Amino acid sequence: MERRRMEAVLLVLFLGHLVTALDVPLDLPQPPTITQESPKDYIIDPRENIIIHCEAKGKPHPSFSWTRNGTHFDVDNDPNVNMKAHSGTLVVDISREKVENYEGVYQCTARNKHGTAVSNNIVVRQSRSPLWSKEKIKPIVVQEGVSLVLPCRPPAGLPPPIIFWMDNNFQRLPQSRRVSQSLNGDLYFSNVRREDSRNDYICYARFPHTQTIQQKQPINVRVLNLDAINDTMADFYNDTDLFSEAPVDERRPTFLIPSGTSSTKMVLRGHVLEMECIAEGLPTPEISWTKISGDLPAGRTFFLHYNKTLRIVDVSESDAADYRCTAKNQLGAVHHTIRVSVKAAPYWISGPPRNLVLAPGENGTLTCMASGTPKPSVTWAMNGIPIENSPKDVSRKVEDDTIIFTGVQTGSSAVYQCNISNDYGYLLSNAFVNVLSEPPRVLTPANKVYQVIKNHQAMIDCASFGSPIPKITWFKGSRSMSLDGDYYITHNNGTLEIYVAQAQNSGKYTCVARNSLGIYENHVHLEVKEPTRILKQPEYKVVQRGRSVVFECKVKHDPSLIPTMTWLKDDGELPDDERLIVDNDSLTITEVTENDAGVYTCIMNTTLDHDSATAELTVVEATPTPAVIHEHPDPPTDLELTDQKKRSVQLTWTPGDEHNSPIQKFLIQYEDSLHHRGHWHNLTEVPGTRTTAHLKLSPYVHYTFRVLALNAIGPSRPSFPSRMYRTDPAAPDENPTGVEGFGTEHNNLVISWKPLSGFQANGPGLHYKVMWRQKALDSDWTTVTVANNSKFVVVGTPTFVPYELKVQAVNDHGEGPEPKIAEGYSGEDLPIAAPENVQAIIVNSTLAKVHWDPVPFHLIRGHLKGYKVYYWRKHSLHKHNPDHMEKDILTFSGNHTHGMLPGLHPFSLYSFNVRVFNGKGEGPPSPTQQFKMPEGVPGPPTSLLVSNPNLDSLTLEWGPPHDRNGHITGYTLKYQPVNNSNELGPLEEVALAANETSITLPNLKYSTRYKFYLSAKTVTGPGPDITQEVVPVMDEAVASRQVDIATQGWFIGLMCAIALLILILLIICFIQRNKGGKYPVKEKEDAHTDPEFQPMKDDDCTFVEYSDNEDHKPLKGSRTPSNGTVKRDDSDDSLVDYGEGGDGQFNEDGSFIGQYSGKSASRDTAEGHESSEAPSPINAMNSLNSFV
Repeated sequence: MERRRMEAVLLVLFLGHLVTALDVPLDLPQPPTITQESPKDYIIDPRENIIIHCEAKGKPHPSFSWTRNGTHFDVDNDPNVNMKAHSGTLVVDISREKVENYEGVYQCTARNKHGTAVSNNIVVRQSRSPLWSKEKIKPIVVQEGVSLVLPCRPPAGLPPPIIFWMDNNFQRLPQSRRVSQSLNGDLYFSNVRREDSRNDYICYARFPHTQTIQQKQPINVRVLNLDAINDTMADFYNDTDLFSEAPVDERRPTFLIPSGTSSTKMVLRGHVLEMECIAEGLPTPEISWTKISGDLPAGRTFFLHYNKTLRIVDVSESDAADYRCTAKNQLGAVHHTIRVSVKAAPYWISGPPRNLVLAPGENGTLTCMASGTPKPSVTWAMNGIPIENSPKDVSRKVEDDTIIFTGVQTGSSAVYQCNISNDYGYLLSNAFVNVLSEPPRVLTPANKVYQVIKNHQAMIDCASFGSPIPKITWFKGSRSMSLDGDYYITHNNGTLEIYVAQAQNSGKYTCVARNSLGIYENHVHLEVKEPTRILKQPEYKVVQRGRSVVFECKVKHDPSLIPTMTWLKDDGELPDDERLIVDNDSLTITEVTENDAGVYTCIMNTTLDHDSATAELTVVEATPTPAVIHEHPDPPTDLELTDQKKRSVQLTWTPGDEHNSPIQKFLIQYEDSLHHRGHWHNLTEVPGTRTTAHLKLSPYVHYTFRVLALNAIGPSRPSFPSRMYRTDPAAPDENPTGVEGFGTEHNNLVISWKPLSGFQANGPGLHYKVMWRQKALDSDWTTVTVANNSKFVVVGTPTFVPYELKVQAVNDHGEGPEPKIAEGYSGEDLPIAAPENVQAIIVNSTLAKVHWDPVPFHLIRGHLKGYKVYYWRKHSLHKHNPDHMEKDILTFSGNHTHGMLPGLHPFSLYSFNVRVFNGKGEGPPSPTQQFKMPEGVPGPPTSLLVSNPNLDSLTLEWGPPHDRNGHITGYTLKYQPVNNSNELGPLEEVALAANETSITLPNLKYSTRYKFYLSAKTVTGPGPDITQEVVPVMDEAVASRQVDIATQGWFIGLMCAIALLILILLIICFIQRNKGGKYPVKEKEDAHTDPEFQPMKDDDCTFVEYSDNEDHKPLKGSRTPSNGTVKRDDSDDSLVDYGEGGDGQFNEDGSFIGQYSGKSASRDTAEGHESSEAPSPINAMNSLNSFV
């Protein structure tokens, strides 16, 4: 058997060059290819119609059929099942049938006259979210310091539920090293504390597919010390579970889970390995993990739940080992060893078999190479029938995982199925053999124009198709001879490569595709452009503050290319300053300041290339007019080269005249006449006290040196150049930097790098070895040689997979150092999956929180940029409200799994979906879901009007709130009098029914101003007030009678008589006092106190004598500033007014979830004339008597 397999492998290698897998144009005959199918394990939502996908392409377009549970599924005879037109996708209407009747194993078949393709077995099961079993949970009393486990034991669901613990307020219970949730959902306490006492330990189970949450009965836990337990034993004896009656001391750790000293665990390759160790002890133990036989895998290891869980993602066979968890506190340590074995469902070694296109009489192979643990078995089928039961074909030979075709004939087209399986899964792949006779065609557009810079690499495409595979030949101009040889390379895909493009390579090129059935020509054009070069570079400048400076940058470029000049300062944009003036070939800076010092770069860009040069600006202080003239120094002289070596040389010189300003430093520059003739570059600087410099040199450079002297005034003129010093070529000392890998299309990988300069090349013949391989496969490196270019495009790559990249510099004298490995990804494509388990949790009447499960990495197909939540308000929950379809979008960057939707309308119906997006764009939306916002507080009534004012009554009329935000349950009317000093009297309150829009208030005091407050309320609470002030109108007849009495003559006479009598009494008293007599009023008052002049007593509630000026006194207990305005004791917005009882709190995202609690206080009405405190934000104390 082994010998036969070796013979098959040798035959495969011999035949490999004869055929290449090709994509057949869709206008040519071809067997079916399945392009979309539902996943193997397909869990459906029982509330929605079942959609089982099956799409395929082929020529002619294939027909579709299905099997269910291994037998033919007659779609036409089932009224609940519909197959989409021109598709195999099934839509099952479950409105008239139970979902259970359509559970089973489905398989799709797509066939045309050239073959039959089959899908995977699709196991359709409905999601299940069973209810929690009814149970009575007894309260738990536990002694402080002992361990405790609160079981969750959720009902089994499909898929399994997500477990979390919360309290009655839907807040997650805090977890720590001491308290944590295990993988099975139980809540573990390493030791309990008094603060763990609470009556709302609630385990929740969220079932993702049905978006339902089941709640376990709350668990009541009381943590007591031993004395407290003894005191309360009788109260809890009958219905309480009591733990640990003995005193609890500090103790060394022991494991709660797992049990024993060792255990085993099996995990599948590519899956996630999770191991947990939870220990009890006092003090709380710390958990640590080690891999006994080596180090934990870097980049794939994560420690969760305060180190209690070890997670290793993307498990490989190397992860099979013994792992040890250690629990340790200050009293000791305990260990547990977990032996992990790794099995593997079948997986591809070099990808699934590829479609074959063969001409009659050609040879080819289909290879189905896969691996697994245990080793999987391989079976073949043709057109869905086991190959041993298929018609015999002498041109076909099956050798284990390979089928060899020799001399195929027309009519042999078929679809072959390769099935690889073991105990842990299977792989099923379709690959067709299409026997075609097709003359060649060229797919590259005709007369396409390629442009390239002189001395760069040129690549000209000629994509073709034909059967047999066409041979590509290239011609230029008159087609006198084919292009072949050292200057031209024709690649297997037909692309013509010109290693170093020159001006003479411009022109018309002809691509000829030829096979035994015909010939096809295509013409393209190549234009070789002159490179962009900076002829005069900006030079190093030293300028005094306040002066001007000019940097020149003169450029030569190809006249057919449009140039763009850009200036940078310190590698950033130029400051937005009118002092910086940019011309076509210069940069001028006027009135130079210290901030202008730095490195300036001019960059000339065209559509094909660019060139750049830099210069430094140094700003020095402007010197005052000196008695002595200071000037630039004279240039150094007598340059001499000594101590000449391969990589270094000694340069000496003689300084010039300083001109009364000491030389601060010498600047040494060089010209490379081999690579950049006419360009001087800064090499190094030395202090002004030195006249020699040891210069480090690079290979393969023709050096000429010059020296500039710099003092406080500026630089000298350059010295005369030294003699030329040539260094020998050598292998490169460095490799290109900036190696990157990215995709511009979904099936390519662009490898780019920053090329070495001629100065860095170290020798002639500089080119690059570009190497790449898929990171995950650990395969051999693929290598190409690239010259005169800074990128290479790898085509035909899988979508968004990681690659390892290397770029090595090579010249005629050898290779550069071993390059570092860079990483990159092939091209992105749009995500193909939507977030799952999307649900909305209502936080309050205007805020909702959206949760979702992250989309698996392989379905994102690109760099994850984040998630977008599309949401819109459908309509208010009031009847007869129109729909609102304006959509809002919230973007959550990064790998978020939840987000807050603020500013929602209460009592409204909202719809939303969630989408993932990558660098390419957005993926499909999740199924649109809806949520209802609860009622909120209503807005203020729309109006508050006064009608029918009378002497002691009036009528108030109002309109309902514009924003009801729920069902209006009633109105609250509050009113209080206001005196002439704007002080508020006692507050009256009236509750009104929801259907009332007016009220008449009797028994009001005439000529008294009243302030009214009206608010609506829902079940959530009252809304804001609308206020109004009004004075009841006095009756006109009464007013006229009062005026008539006041103007009567007898009334005036009486008043005058009283005034005269008072005056006479005052005169008599004055005379008696002047005579020295004692007026015995005081004694009489002491002996016979008149009760009418006594002040009111607090205990008998009597009143003082009425005084007219009482109306002008401040109300008793009020605070009135000197300007007569009412002063507020506290700000209405004080945080104290939001309640201090702990009810107000902020949730984890910062939203306020406490209830507003306004200040209110009242005094006992039994205090008589002591006023009650009004429930107003200013807290004024008003006296009732002030309004009588």
